[in-house]
Amino acid sequence: MILPPILVDRADAFDSESAALLARLDDADAAVRRVALLNIADLEEVDFLPSLVAALRDDPAAEVRLEAARLLASWERDEIVEALCGALLDANDEVRAAAAQSLTELKDPASGTVLRRWVDRPEPFVRAAALRALRELRFADAFGPALHALADATPGVRLEAVAVLGWLKDPRALPPLAALATGDPETDVKRAAVGALGFALATHEVATGALLCALYDHAWQVREEAATTLGKLRAPAARDALVAALDDEYWQVRLRAARALGQVGDASTAPAVAALLTHTVSNLRKEAALALGELRDPRTVPALRDALVEDRDPDVRKAVRIALQQIEGAAS
Repeated sequence: MILPPILVDRADAFDSESAALLARLDDADAAVRRVALLNIADLEEVDFLPSLVAALRDDPAAEVRLEAARLLASWERDEIVEALCGALLDANDEVRAAAAQSLTELKDPASGTVLRRWVDRPEPFVRAAALRALRELRFADAFGPALHALADATPGVRLEAVAVLGWLKDPRALPPLAALATGDPETDVKRAAVGALGFALATHEVATGALLCALYDHAWQVREEAATTLGKLRAPAARDALVAALDDEYWQVRLRAARALGQVGDASTAPAVAALLTHTVSNLRKEAALALGELRDPRTVPALRDALVEDRDPDVRKAVRIALQQIEGAAS
């Protein structure tokens, strides 16, 4: 490492200053120890890493361990990753949370080898944190542990496992994700699994079937996500179900269904979407107009022109103008 100019000029004093800093880690005052950690970290010296690790592991004050957990995020070495994983077992909630956050900041895929060993720990928080860090790394060998974790008894762990598989986009994960999207007892997990199916092909019958089923889920958040994902897939088989979703009791689901129909691109659905141009929610009217622009059905021009004159929301009128330009441009 290249030392800062002040340290190069005072090389003789470097050892003594370092020793003084290290001695402050044994001070009786936790505040002094915490500041000493900050000063040590500023030096960015590898030789000081064992002191940071020791503070994370052994300091009696949670505030010092918390600072060490934050500072160690700047280093990617196996012993640091191991120490941060160990801190996931700390008695203090804030220290555990800081260690988990530092693990998500890792960039070197090689760190995944250490993290993977912690996915099978008995503590749910540790399993979830390890999976979250593996997701951020996009660690290919996380597929097996994440797949196994889909059956975890803790919803938070299943949620992180779904996120890992969604990032990895391995087709082998589609059937188990589809099963979770329709069968998990937790709304958040179902919604995440529905979203994770977005890397499937529109022709994947298992994935598409699960999404169509999710479009009728009792939780509106799951229905909303299902409509969104079906739009991403541009699945023609979803046309009728998405049209039916335009009448959902929640406008958020209607909005995503309208957007999805625009993405699917079947002009026969345009009249149903056009009916939303008079809805009381302006966001929904705007989305309907944008979808009509994608559908490019001349039959909807009268309804769009009425909206251009009558709608009081400038954002809606802007979307209507865009839609009219697209339809008229396609006709010319």
